Amino acid sequence: MHSPVTKVTGFIALMIVQIILLALFWLFVRYSDGALPSDEGRGLGEEHVSKYPHFQDVQVMIYIGFGFLMTFLRKYGYSATGYTLFLAALVVQWSILVKGFFHMEDGKISLSLESIVDADIAAAVPLISMGALLGRTTPIQLLFMAIVEIVLFAANEYVALNIFSICDVGGSITVHAFGAYFGLAVSLMLRPGKEQNEAGKYEGANYTSDIFAMVGTLFLYVYWPSFNSVLADGSGQERAILNTYLSLAAATVTTFIVSALVSHENKLDMVHVQNSTLAGGVAIGTVCNLLVGSHGAILIGIIAGCISVLGYRYLSQKQPQEKGQVNGGNSVSQPRQQQWTLVFLPNALLPVQRTHSRRKVLNFQFSCNDIDCNKVRSLPRITDVLGIHDTCGVHNLHGMPALISAIASAIFANLVTKEKYKSELEQIFPAMAGAPENSSSTIILGGYERTASAQAGYQLCGIAVTLLVAIVGGILTGVVLKYTGMRKLQKHEHHQDELHWEVPEHKDD
Repeated sequence: MHSPVTKVTGFIALMIVQIILLALFWLFVRYSDGALPSDEGRGLGEEHVSKYPHFQDVQVMIYIGFGFLMTFLRKYGYSATGYTLFLAALVVQWSILVKGFFHMEDGKISLSLESIVDADIAAAVPLISMGALLGRTTPIQLLFMAIVEIVLFAANEYVALNIFSICDVGGSITVHAFGAYFGLAVSLMLRPGKEQNEAGKYEGANYTSDIFAMVGTLFLYVYWPSFNSVLADGSGQERAILNTYLSLAAATVTTFIVSALVSHENKLDMVHVQNSTLAGGVAIGTVCNLLVGSHGAILIGIIAGCISVLGYRYLSQKQPQEKGQVNGGNSVSQPRQQQWTLVFLPNALLPVQRTHSRRKVLNFQFSCNDIDCNKVRSLPRITDVLGIHDTCGVHNLHGMPALISAIASAIFANLVTKEKYKSELEQIFPAMAGAPENSSSTIILGGYERTASAQAGYQLCGIAVTLLVAIVGGILTGVVLKYTGMRKLQKHEHHQDELHWEVPEHKDD
């Protein structure tokens, strides 16, 4: 068990990290010119302050939306919301420093509202990764993962945006794909033994926790257009808002339809509604400021909603078991809506399935001699086949929709022309603009005056490099978390607030 000495040591380490951040801010960070007093009638920072409403919206998404979305675990609500607040607050400070090191002037990092917005967006990356590991890590493990991940994220983002010059204003490639597959790679390395890889005792929702998670969904849904458009400029910002809204709406309608079609007894699944309705916001992110058209935004939302629901249904949720499979001879694995009654007989087990009152009750009997009575309950395919435990299903909400967005960006980049985008071409696709007259070089990487097809290729290179950095970085981070002296949770400690929080006395669910 977790000893008091170990707990105190862990929180002392967290305080040391905060003090180190304080020292780094004191040494390297200064206010930007716009945040300093000015002799002019109009402050230089007034233009940045105009983005404050968008900044507020992003804050709501990060701290309320992400936090409440992860409260679906019935005994992990304190940790879901509390660790979201803790991790985001730490990452905002760390990302200001790390991203600032790539853009230092005279050895100092400029602090402005724009850099705070960038830091808030960066905070989404470890929160997405946390979703894959939810309930199976300690605060110290989350801290270490976030510190390493932000460094790799900032480096990858710099390569993608400044060297490859890809378009990714909504962050589907650099934020969502990176966070999802980094977290899944860490989860792969932290997987328990095969005999313990089934769902934990408290890894599940109840009626109340699902409602709280749905509140998180609604906050994310309402503010997602601001998240995608906060970094866009000019008319591109309005397009980002319009396209994101339409894509979310289409994904929502599609989610309800597909969920009913693939779920047991054609009933809606709350897991799908909580998550897949948001997939449209991820899938449109990279292309939200492009001329995709209203029909294009809706099409992307439909595809994302469909793919996300199918991913949750056939990759992340437990699959119905074949008749006769039992768990330790004591209970029968069951789909979520099915009810079973067990009657023990000599050398036999009699399960009775309760069906609709108008249907005939099904009774069948089998002998334990004919089956594997020690086989555990069925696992999600992603866990059973790959050994990846994805608690929140980030592969379906962030991973696959981000891949859709990357593919869409290559398609629409290939259709870009100067006539369509006019003066915004250089702003959206800098590498496709003409070379400056005073430049002695015509090549950055891919060159000035990059063709549309070349830009499409670089969009695909951006997602390929992002996946490579995320997966390799996640594996290495997972190795450190697993094989060093860092404290790890035991199976019986998973998905419980009581380990680190004072909770009211309550009866077990």
